[in-house]
Amino acid sequence: MKYCRFQSDSGPQYGEIADRNGTLWIERLLPPPVEDPWTKLSDSAFTPMPLDQATLLAPVVPSKIVCIGRNYKEHAAELGNEVPKEPLLFLKTPSSVIAPRQPIHKPAISQRVDFEGELAVVIGKRCSKIGPDEDVRQYIRGYTIVNDVTARDLQKTDGQWSRAKGFDTFCPMGPIVTDEIDPDAGIQVQTRLNGELRQDGNTRDLIFPIAFLLRYITVAIMLYPGDLIPTGTPSGVAPMQPGDTVEVTIEGIGALSNPVIVG
Repeated sequence: MKYCRFQSDSGPQYGEIADRNGTLWIERLLPPPVEDPWTKLSDSAFTPMPLDQATLLAPVVPSKIVCIGRNYKEHAAELGNEVPKEPLLFLKTPSSVIAPRQPIHKPAISQRVDFEGELAVVIGKRCSKIGPDEDVRQYIRGYTIVNDVTARDLQKTDGQWSRAKGFDTFCPMGPIVTDEIDPDAGIQVQTRLNGELRQDGNTRDLIFPIAFLLRYITVAIMLYPGDLIPTGTPSGVAPMQPGDTVEVTIEGIGALSNPVIVG
């Protein structure tokens, strides 16, 4: 299934997405997931609409965002870092989440703010200490796109990454969630800056695959429905400036596009 979250006359709603001859449509409303008790399913009649005509919201309301650093060898190398021997975990703040087309604010206190296009796992079922023989797919609702925006200079000077990764607007997400892709089989992850291809990676090249990541994370951290696990970014990260547009595209999900403005 594919679904989105969008703004309607009745407030935020979730919608199931179907393909109509190559065009994605919101076909019907869905009950809100358990992690979003603030949204109520509209009792008004819903008329199907093309997805590209909807005002999209971030498709997930996560309680936490557990990210993976340096999970592609070439990305680790381009920043002069060694390939990690274990997954490198860090958190982004839920308040950093924005929707497709919403602006990324470049803060005045940072001289370099980079894009990092990533495939993200959406958790669908509470999980803790996932066993070595358990099928992790039962805990995965689907996948979406994240831009792990990073104040690179602050990341280096702070020594830890909370501020550099956690600014408001530093987690663009969307446009949809889908369970109809298989990252283990290889999914292309691309990022364009003002239309120019800058990142071009494939999930086959993840150092730590998704099943390993979920087992590793849940040894320490219980995951809840709606929690988000961005899986790392390919090489090619670069700075953005006000006036730029950054677009992350992942096959089977679509494109996440956001303008950059002064913070």
